[in-house]
Amino acid sequence: MNLSEITKTGINPALALLPAKMDTPGARVMLLAIGLQESRFVHRRQIKGPAVGFWQFERGGGVRGVLTHPSSWPDARAICTARDVEPTATDVYNSLAHDDILAAGFARLLLWTDPARLPAIGDSDAAWQLYLRTWRPGKPHPGTWDALYSQAVAAVGGGYDGMD
Repeated sequence: MNLSEITKTGINPALALLPAKMDTPGARVMLLAIGLQESRFVHRRQIKGPAVGFWQFERGGGVRGVLTHPSSWPDARAICTARDVEPTATDVYNSLAHDDILAAGFARLLLWTDPARLPAIGDSDAAWQLYLRTWRPGKPHPGTWDALYSQAVAAVGGGYDGMD
């Protein structure tokens, strides 16, 4: 799946279900960069692992975290209602592999749980640190990040001041 397609079919509808303040260019860059890093928008199920969806969520990790974190749980329940998914770790997890809107929404909400501002667009190092803090990958691949992050920035467009 190319970046414009996942933006059109997953990210845009997901962000439309969330509060408007969550839809920023910086958030869009992070969603694309993390999706590229995690699955290349090809693998809906982790190769030799338990994670599902393009953003590779685990039931007891990101899914449970978004459903229980004080800053994300009300919006997580709202997006579950909109997607006709029970707001439980099992039901969300079972839906993520085939519901790109739910997956993009949960990815945005996981970013929302981080207390720091989103990094300025173009700050690949700060974006990598945010990814590490929020996704906590078991086997991070820093060697691929910069090129994938650059693709995400190009897809969203530059010239943004990062204030979100």
